[in-house]
This record gives sequence, C-alpha cells and structure tokens, in this order.
Amino acid sequence: MPGTGKRRSRGLIGLILVLVLCLACAAAGALLVGMREAAGDLGQAAEGLDPFQRTLLSAYLIANEPSLNGPAGDPTASYDLEVSPGETAGDVAARLQDAGIVRNAALFRAYLRYRGLDVGIKTGGYFVRGSMSVRQLADTLQTALPEESALTIPEGWRVEQIAAALPVDGISFGPEDFLAAAGEAPTGYSFSSDLAGLMPSEGFLFPDTYRLSETTSAPDFVHLMLDNFEQRLTQDIRQGFTSQGLSLYRAVTLASIVEREAAAADERPLIASVFLNRLSAGMNLDADPTVQYALGWQTEGGWWKAPLTEYDLEIDSPYNTYRYPGLPPGPIANPGLDSLRSVAFPAESAYLYFRALCDGSGMHAFATSFEEHLQNACP
Repeated sequence: MPGTGKRRSRGLIGLILVLVLCLACAAAGALLVGMREAAGDLGQAAEGLDPFQRTLLSAYLIANEPSLNGPAGDPTASYDLEVSPGETAGDVAARLQDAGIVRNAALFRAYLRYRGLDVGIKTGGYFVRGSMSVRQLADTLQTALPEESALTIPEGWRVEQIAAALPVDGISFGPEDFLAAAGEAPTGYSFSSDLAGLMPSEGFLFPDTYRLSETTSAPDFVHLMLDNFEQRLTQDIRQGFTSQGLSLYRAVTLASIVEREAAAADERPLIASVFLNRLSAGMNLDADPTVQYALGWQTEGGWWKAPLTEYDLEIDSPYNTYRYPGLPPGPIANPGLDSLRSVAFPAESAYLYFRALCDGSGMHAFATSFEEHLQNACP
C-alpha cells in the first residue's frame, strides 16, 4: 500500500523521540535526586540499593519531603512499642500507623528502606511519640531501650530499708551507692530549702513502684523518688499543712509517724488529729515509732523493734518523743500519700490517746482522757 513505509518511519522516529524524552526526564530526575542527596536533604542512601531503586525511592521521598519534617502522626499520641522477634519494618510501620504515631506507613517504610534503617530495628522496647518526625522516628528505632526491672518501695520504709532492697537484677548500683546518694542534700526542688538533717532525703523518697535499668544510677533513682514526691505534693496539700500551723518539713515528719502508727488507711486522719491535739496542748507525742527509729537496727526486731521495753523508752535521743517534747528532728520514714493527706486534712476530734485493740486487727481504740485510755488496755 502506498505510504506504508513512510508511516512506519514516522512511527519509529516518534518512538525514538519518546524514548529519548523519557531518558532525558529520567536523567534530569536522577540529577535532581543526586543534587538533593548531595545537599543532605534525604540523608545517606543505603549502599545496597541499586540505581533504579535509589532513584525511585529518592523521587518519592522528595515529592513527600514536607511530610518527612513535620510530626509523623498525632502530636498528642505516644506509644510503648515492643518489637517481637521476627517482626519486619513493615509490621512495625503498620502498628505505628494503628497507634497514631505515623499517618503514612508507606512513606515511613520508604524512608527506612532508602536509608537502610529497616534492618536496624531490633527486638526490644521503644518509646515513640506522634510529635516526632519520620526522620526522628527512624533514628529512635535504631536503639532499643535498656531492659527494665520493677522495684516496689512500700510506705513507711526508712532509707536503710530501701538500701537493703538493693541490688536487684538489672540494676547496677548497690546499698552503699544509694545511701551516699540519699545523703546528698537535693537541690532544684520546691522543698529543697526545707530539708535538713543527716539524711536530708528521708521522708521525701516517695513510696511507689519504679522501673529501673542497668543504666540507672543511684542518684538517678533518688531523683526519681524526689520527682515523684514533688508531683504528689499538690497545692491543696501544701495549704493543708499551713492550715495546721506546720512547715512542710514538720508536716512530713508528722506524716512519717502517722505512717508507722496506722495499719488502716481510714484511721490515719484520726491518728493525725491525736498528734496535732497533743502538740497543741504541749504534751509529748509518746510515739513508739520514734523510739524504734532512735534504736536503729536491732538483732531482734530489725529496724522496728516491737514490743518496746521500759528500758527502750529511756533512750536518750532527740527522736525519743517520750523524753523530748514536740516533733522529732526529722522524718523517721517515707510516708505515702494517705499519710501526707491525713496531716493536711486531719479528722476533727478531741482525742489525745490511742492504743491498739486487743483483737490483733491493727485497729485502735481512741480516748480523750488518760483514765479512758487506761480502760482501753488489754486484759
């Protein structure tokens, strides 16, 4: 047919032009990518990428570069990520998207692949936030958090008892390290100026469960406990102490005595009222726990010897509230929140005495007079 050869020639020329144009575009794209990479916009590409993969990933990331720099997900979201053995970068990206940490799991995977960081995600724990950028998240996932151990400090322990609980598995410091750290006067807290005594942190090491790792030092642990106390010391508690005519230090000292006296939480405000009434009346507190604190470690009875003898009650120590009026020089233990609140908001009562019931329950009988107090004695 006439003209067939010319049409084929024109078609071939057109195809060649299209191919040349595509190659030119690819070359321009590669040049642009190379320029952006050289400028450090995307970071160093993984060595294992072939030129085609590198070009495609670079072009995709450059087109979405604004999303690499802003918050990767919901800025208010946070997530404790635990990567299990066998999980891939894709699995992790999908979970982060479900948790609101990343909006675009595909973009996150592409960045990990381009940088070669997808192979750096190891089994372990990570704490991530949606406010992190894709770049920050990728870097964070290269180093798992150290394994942690839980350590529970009960209410009413003195500093030496906390030290005796150390070391535990996964914690690198021991009792002497802790005692040295607790013996340093803490600074930077709202209550720092109130602290005094040979063991200035006594009373302010808030009882709680703490998660510690092998990288946690003894001063770190002390500061964790002091930070916790600072957070629990709300303004209304502070105002409550002031309403009772107590400085913070004196209030914590009284709370530590209440902590050691009370077995039941609902009795703490009533026990606090007894001690406050005695202080107001100029009476000695006559609190057994202060004598126990003064005695220190006893072969029989440990740190809190019980029962006390008449000889024990004669120990010449400023902590012996049978011999010396008013509050002891400082806290005798580390009180919990209920005891702190009981001093800030004590019960209204006229009681001046209390003693343990005879049924072994740990509850107490209260009295307004010494005669009534004697009647409450066990047969």
